[in-house]
Amino acid sequence: MEKIKSQSPEETQKIAENFGKTLEPGTVILLFGDLGAGKTTFVKGLARALGVPQDYYVQSPTFAIINEYPGRVPVFHVDLYRLEPEDVFDLGLEELADQGILVIEWSEKLPFSFDKEIKVHLKILGPEEREITIEKN
Repeated sequence: MEKIKSQSPEETQKIAENFGKTLEPGTVILLFGDLGAGKTTFVKGLARALGVPQDYYVQSPTFAIINEYPGRVPVFHVDLYRLEPEDVFDLGLEELADQGILVIEWSEKLPFSFDKEIKVHLKILGPEEREITIEKN
């Protein structure tokens, strides 16, 4: 388990970018944290590491549920905030995980686990300060 402190959204993105450079296709990133903890900010950094072009606007798919970003490895960004756990089964997340990198916000609503999952907890310490904990299998 690795704990890192971030002092700003930009630093959170840089931490995620460095972390993202080590990811292999088929990896699932489970994001945990309160509203405003920086989950989407973290995804922005991951997307850059995985070759998503700078002109792609990475945003939380709260209403779309799933956003796909092209890169050297496709990134599938999922937000389960508005779903009940039983609704998650119909999303086909296992298939998406096989096609690239799957990043899931509000992972506590996930009713199953993946073989290659990494848990990332973002904790609010102050207005811009965050503690990022990365748990690899």
